[in-house]
Amino acid sequence: MTCIVGLINNGSVHIGGDSAGVAGLSLTVRADRKVFRNRDFIFGFTSSFRMGQLLAHSFQPPKRHPEQDVYAFMVTEFVDALRQCLKAGGYAQCHNEGERGGTFLVGYVGRLFKIESDYQVAESVDGFGACGCGEQVALGALFASSDAPPRERLEIALNAAERFSAGVRGPFHFETLASPE
Repeated sequence: MTCIVGLINNGSVHIGGDSAGVAGLSLTVRADRKVFRNRDFIFGFTSSFRMGQLLAHSFQPPKRHPEQDVYAFMVTEFVDALRQCLKAGGYAQCHNEGERGGTFLVGYVGRLFKIESDYQVAESVDGFGACGCGEQVALGALFASSDAPPRERLEIALNAAERFSAGVRGPFHFETLASPE
């Protein structure tokens, strides 16, 4: 299910997402959004609506010390707080002595990260990313639309994913995290 897309443009982070809730061959267009703000972060999630509910309403992102490297902060304090939130909310799962969460994009201080289900933090050199069942279609559309404005690029990617993936449906929702000053 899902297509979440994100990109960086002039220091701002833009994320867009669809509204599909999929279980097997059943599809529900959900009213609750997969793209939202939480303090100084913007999120777009796939995997589970429960995980998204926890990210939006329970997760308390930690504060980063201004001198701390952003990437180091994301892989340590951010992920540690995330793991605690998902455990407390009954979402984190243990498999073969390893812990699993879910997948989402997160924008913070002009950077775009992808958090994978094993809690790894990825940052693409391309300045854009995607996740969900429409990921590959959306990445191609983002690559091919590099001359378009940010919102238009996100719309192109989501429309392409909706056209070629059974698990992606509008309406689409968008958030922008303005460039840090």
